[in-house]
Amino acid sequence: MEACCNGLNEIKIENHDYCPSCKNKAKRVKLITLKSLLKPASLVTLNSKETHYFCSTSDCDVVYYDSNHKKYLVSDLKVPVHQKDDKAPICYCFDWTKEKIVDYLVKGLTPVEPIRENIKENRCGCEVNNPQGSCCLGNMTAFIQQLSWFSRWGRKYDRL
Repeated sequence: MEACCNGLNEIKIENHDYCPSCKNKAKRVKLITLKSLLKPASLVTLNSKETHYFCSTSDCDVVYYDSNHKKYLVSDLKVPVHQKDDKAPICYCFDWTKEKIVDYLVKGLTPVEPIRENIKENRCGCEVNNPQGSCCLGNMTAFIQQLSWFSRWGRKYDRL
């Protein structure tokens, strides 16, 4: 494993945090995320010495790109991307889909607590499971707030 990760000191740090396709702000993502989630045909084109970014814009087909603007599209990943696919899980580590979250909320339960418990027990692997390379709790909280907003306006959860 050690030989596999040699050369990490050679990674370039540059500021290219706007998606070359949609021009929206993107966030830096660790190399391990791409190595975990790219399909083999795309993985062999990965330049590990470049800085990589995640584009969360829903209508942009680009998921990752590097500082040389090499793009990796939705079709290059092993998993669907929550921000780009309504059927994708919000929490990849524990398979929390929108449907499962709604079912929990309808029962008067909160899905955030089981995830926090798993995080506390060091069971999550967000940087290798979640395409955004970071914790899902912010996405889950935003979705729950969106549901709350819809319910205040008389809309039913099953319309989402």
